[in-house]
This record gives sequence, structure tokens and C-alpha cells, in this order.
Amino acid sequence: MARKHSKYDAYEASPAGDEPPVAVACCWLCGRPTGKTIVWHHPIPKSRGGRDVVPMHPICQQTVTANFTNSELERHGMDVAGLLADPAVRKFVDWVAKKDPDFTATTTKKQR
Repeated sequence: MARKHSKYDAYEASPAGDEPPVAVACCWLCGRPTGKTIVWHHPIPKSRGGRDVVPMHPICQQTVTANFTNSELERHGMDVAGLLADPAVRKFVDWVAKKDPDFTATTTKKQR
């Protein structure tokens, strides 16, 4: 059931002092601030018992899943340095560092 009366008038903005400052999360892989879209990624896949999630850009998450299998991700765990040791991922992170936080593009699959 809808309220008849709101705490704030419909034509009046809410007081700015009531809202805490918004903290911007940083991407787990590239370290850039996240944009409008945040993907909550499981560094250890759920199928392998992973429960922790980390914030990532969609393009960074696509790159990780394109370059590593679930068993490889399980071996690396929460160690982002292990993922960055891969030359393809390091090349991607260096390239995307200059892009806007909301930048998105298609990623190529790793040839196995």
C-alpha cells in the first residue's frame, strides 16, 4: 500500500546532509575506479567452492574468463598478481588503463 504522505515533498529535493559520501570501488584486476556498471566476480569459481566476490569492470571480467579456465582460476585464488603474470592479461591491463571506466568492447577468446 502506498503512503499518502512522504517524508519529503515531491517537489523538494532531499537534504544533502543526510546522505553519506559514496565510495567508488576499484576494479580488482586493473585497479581503475569502477563506472556505472559493476560486475561482482568470483575469483575462485562457485563451481570450485568460491564464496568471495570482488568488484570488476565487465570488460575485465570478460578478459579473465576468456583467458583462464575454472581450474586455473582456482589455482590462482585471490592472487591478482598471478593473473597479471599472464602476458595476454598484462597487455590488456596496460591497454585498458587509458580508457574510461565505462568503456566496453568485445574480447577475443583464447585459442586453446
